[in-house]
Amino acid sequence: MTTSPVLPLVLHLGYSFCPNDTFIFHALHAGLVQGPLPVQEILEDVQTLNEWAVQGRLPMTKISYRAYFDVMEQYVALRSGGALGRGVGPLIVTRPGVRDLNGLRVASPGALTTAELLLRLSHPGCEVVRMRYDEVMPAVQRGEYLGQPIGAGLIIHESRFTYPDYRLEKFQDLGAWWEGETGLPLPLGAILVRRDLPAPTQLALQDAVRRSLEYAYAHPGASREYIRQHALEMSDEVMQAHIDLYVNPLSVDVGAEGEQAVRELLRRGQAAGAVRPTDSSLPLFVES
Repeated sequence: MTTSPVLPLVLHLGYSFCPNDTFIFHALHAGLVQGPLPVQEILEDVQTLNEWAVQGRLPMTKISYRAYFDVMEQYVALRSGGALGRGVGPLIVTRPGVRDLNGLRVASPGALTTAELLLRLSHPGCEVVRMRYDEVMPAVQRGEYLGQPIGAGLIIHESRFTYPDYRLEKFQDLGAWWEGETGLPLPLGAILVRRDLPAPTQLALQDAVRRSLEYAYAHPGASREYIRQHALEMSDEVMQAHIDLYVNPLSVDVGAEGEQAVRELLRRGQAAGAVRPTDSSLPLFVES
């Protein structure tokens, strides 16, 4: 006889400091909407969350879609709370005057980020140097990182709005490249839960995330202080622009087009040898 897994007293939920995540999860974290378990937030940068997911550290976590493809045996994505869309892609930035990436080292925010996967798909010959996402623009501006020359950088999150402050120029929008290649929205990040959680708990968590986002839309002022607390270096304008860009109807539910986009990113990554083969029978999203 099999036994059901024992549920924790408190569910640890990992997400980033970025305004889109704190906007979505504030109501759930603050108890303004109820889930099946009390939630304890754990805020970290996205690459740390990606690495923790590989280790299976958290029962529920934000993660890059690229990283999800490596942990599909342990985790399944929720349909709500993720980051997918159009016009949301990572940018390649350079110092002024660069016209070609050939021979340049590109600063990357992490091997498991969707940004690096897109770089490998669009510029397969590039050499990357990895660092935290907030170190990328300073490294490109200086032209070096830990003694290695840096000629370009992959930027994500709020850097999309602030790179001109570093006197950098946009070389390419990889989201626009993806949309031009596929006609699909770009999958950036997902909210995962462990597959060994009972199916009713998975569905209840999915519903709680959706309701937390709906609460944020209905009460935009409620989360402002919480978002500001974790976005100290952003102006109010950048903070709101970040939310407006990365939180959209596909954050409420990925929909059929979102699912198609995720499957296409997985297919292309595997075809390029950038993502290992996975069990095709595993559902990508929590099923009703």
